[in-house]
Amino acid sequence: MKGLTDTKIKTLTTPGRYGDRIPTLYLLVKSASRKTWVQRLTIHKTQHDLGLGPWPLVTIEDARRKAMDNRRKRYQGETLIHGKRQVLGITFQEAADTVIALHEPTWKNGGKSAQLWRATLRTYAFPVIGQKPVAAITPADVMTMLDPIWTTKPETAKRVKHRVGRVMKWAKAQGLRSDDPTDGLRAALPNTATLKKRFKSIPHQEVAQALSTVQASGAHRSTRWCFEFQVLTAMRSQEVRLATWEEVDLRKRTWIIPAARTKTGKEHRVPLSTRALTLLQDAKKSGSRHALIFPSARGKALSDATISKLVRENSINGVPHAIARACFRSWCADVNVSREVAEACLAHVVKGVEASYQRSDLFERRRSVMQKWSDYVTGALSADVIPLHG
Repeated sequence: MKGLTDTKIKTLTTPGRYGDRIPTLYLLVKSASRKTWVQRLTIHKTQHDLGLGPWPLVTIEDARRKAMDNRRKRYQGETLIHGKRQVLGITFQEAADTVIALHEPTWKNGGKSAQLWRATLRTYAFPVIGQKPVAAITPADVMTMLDPIWTTKPETAKRVKHRVGRVMKWAKAQGLRSDDPTDGLRAALPNTATLKKRFKSIPHQEVAQALSTVQASGAHRSTRWCFEFQVLTAMRSQEVRLATWEEVDLRKRTWIIPAARTKTGKEHRVPLSTRALTLLQDAKKSGSRHALIFPSARGKALSDATISKLVRENSINGVPHAIARACFRSWCADVNVSREVAEACLAHVVKGVEASYQRSDLFERRRSVMQKWSDYVTGALSADVIPLHG
């Protein structure tokens, strides 16, 4: 496209908008004697017409130079001046939406990560910095956002800071700013290490009574079975609540959790104890036609809140995660199960040199340990600590 020339502009008398070879640049002809330069830019989903001055006072070369400069500013998130109004460049919210869309295809949990990102940023970041250009956000802005929740909701605050930092690092990589305003803020914020709380738990000697109490409750059978199965397998809530029949081999007494649903992102084999198999058989006999092993009364996946409510309403002084995993780990320590076997049972990642040489998942040794744990918490053995070697 050759674009406009002075000769051509002189001949234009019909009112209208005439495009130039520079994208977004137009000559607005109002009459034979009234012609002005206009640039149309889309800024956070809204079109803006920026006046660049009348022709011929503003030459074609001047108009093109201004248009290119505005496009550069728009890309870099700088503020544009339109008359007496400021027109903002790419905002933090726009940048965040771009980053989430960029990473969402690679995130696991069926889009849950993207939902969590959007929820935390919408609640804590967007009200403070959402409509600010990413180039204009300062460490003070981030501090203003984090201050109200840094000590009251420390884990949430750290997630917000991390996610804002990811967006800022993307902006830096795109040339929209030269730094990340979240860097170095930890030194300016209170130390929350002393605020960390472990999951509330009970002694492992009380797990058998807790299971007995739950099974005698009036809760829906699938909810009761799900909680006990979590305890028997020492797995995480989501891994159990979303377990499907196709993951279980009753003949081989094995449950295989797919990589997409594990915290480590690796497939994990779980040996099933006799009691765990009995629970699965009971679930089969219940006549459920769902793919889920432990569906809710409405046929959907049980929520984490439902399992927590079950424990809380039965006056058990702990949370399901800790009763299933922390109690198991404490029991392993008390009965001398080797560290490597105990950690393998919990599907924890082994790091460092040990990881380079330990390639086995210790499945058969884990099977023996999980059976003894099952016997211990279901009353098949004495409640006294029984030494064993994993």
